[in-house]
Amino acid sequence: MSDAAEPQPTASFRSDREFREVMDRTFTLMSDDPEMGPRLRDADTPQRFEFTDVDMVVNIRSGEPGGPNLAWEWSDEIDWEPKVKMTMSSDTANRYFQGKENVAIAIARRRIKAGGDVKAALAIMPITKPLFAHYRAMIASDYPHLEV
Repeated sequence: MSDAAEPQPTASFRSDREFREVMDRTFTLMSDDPEMGPRLRDADTPQRFEFTDVDMVVNIRSGEPGGPNLAWEWSDEIDWEPKVKMTMSSDTANRYFQGKENVAIAIARRRIKAGGDVKAALAIMPITKPLFAHYRAMIASDYPHLEV
């Protein structure tokens, strides 16, 4: 039996509000990080993430000059076009940010649906690798029920 049939470990957010709070903190961690933030700004890869189980959409892009490295809107009412579109559950996002979900495998197994310039998204993945440790520390400290 292949591991495609094996259930993924899950840890659920207590509410939609908690999910958004954790994701806002996660994007802030990326934006404020002295290594990740400038590299993500320079990569200039606008992305749209849809989280199906919490019925939320966030669009992320490089920040304006002189401002934060990243900007995001919890809406599709934006004045930029995403290069990459990803659809996943909040549980998949939580596993990914803990370093427990490989995006390429998740796409192949349909846990993540990807559209647009997927190569651009995969190209910035190495930039965000340091986030995993920061995210795990935040989860362990403030949201231990989300550890997987």
